[in-house]
Amino acid sequence: MKKYSIICLFICAAVLLTGCNIFGKANNSGYDKYSYEFLGTFDTVVQIMGYAKTQKEFEDMASIAKKRFEELNKLYDVYNNYDGINNIKTINDNAGIKPVEVSQEIIDLILFSKEWYYKTNRKCNIALGSMLYIWHEYRDAGISDPENAKLPPMDDLKKAMEHTDIEKVIVNEQNKTVFLADKDMRLDVGAVAKGFASEIVVQELMEKGYTGFIISSGGNVRTVGKPLDGVRIKWGIGIQNPDGNALDPNDPPLDIVFLTDKSVVTSGDYQRYYIVDGKKYHHLIDPETLMPADYFRSVVAIVEDSGLADFMSTTLYLTPFDEGYELAQSLGIEAVWIMNDGTIKATPGAEKIMKSKGATATE
Repeated sequence: MKKYSIICLFICAAVLLTGCNIFGKANNSGYDKYSYEFLGTFDTVVQIMGYAKTQKEFEDMASIAKKRFEELNKLYDVYNNYDGINNIKTINDNAGIKPVEVSQEIIDLILFSKEWYYKTNRKCNIALGSMLYIWHEYRDAGISDPENAKLPPMDDLKKAMEHTDIEKVIVNEQNKTVFLADKDMRLDVGAVAKGFASEIVVQELMEKGYTGFIISSGGNVRTVGKPLDGVRIKWGIGIQNPDGNALDPNDPPLDIVFLTDKSVVTSGDYQRYYIVDGKKYHHLIDPETLMPADYFRSVVAIVEDSGLADFMSTTLYLTPFDEGYELAQSLGIEAVWIMNDGTIKATPGAEKIMKSKGATATE
């Protein structure tokens, strides 16, 4: 649904996507390391890595996580209908017609997105669906037929922007309904849904007593506890080179951040795009220019809550550096910016956990 930028995971070395499997590796701590990957949710590979005393213990955890991701994917889907489920598409289909009764997970997602829209600079707006849908259609057409790829007409984009007032996304918490008061508006939760879903899954796993694991869904990484290998006290998460190949084990990351109980989410220009007249146009659209933002190659947001990290990586990517830096600092969110010339800038807190600045996994 968003952010095809991939962060390489570094457990002992670069972790590759190896298909749906579970495997273990013994160590001297009494725990084994396992990994499980699956496709089919949020348009990406979801990878779970962690430590457990038995394979069954890890399999049980992975099974719970997979089932929950599948449920949340259906709820937050803007393109498909599912029997017996009112989801984001159902809300869009009933815009200007009637309120739609939805699950608490949808209520929570929308309230969260509205709250942080007002707490930030209003760059990340889940009510931009009408405008973003136009870009989506032109991008898909351009990918299918590159020779005839075109940009959306600016007049169409401006007209769609008349139907993006987030105040018209009306949530009735008591009745658990959502109503779009403008018949021509659409929700697009791609800037937050994957991270928000990841956080739900993590919190539910932690409530069941699981710890010492990582969940990676595309460019969204959530770490829980520490590696239970008896050596390291922090996880190492590699920051993808925008010009590199995340699936090549010999392609080094730009840097590594060492942390625990944090989320690391990246927004970038290099995974989801199409080409018009020799120029790339990616999917992260600035609501002011109605064109793909071009301030950076990528932005990494680091904060505990995965939904917030997802929301903020988009917000910061759509924001000029000085403004974004000040915003991140004011909210207590660490961030790393990969500039267009390849240089790296970071908040002071992010610098403290970067390998290039002397950070390690053992201290």
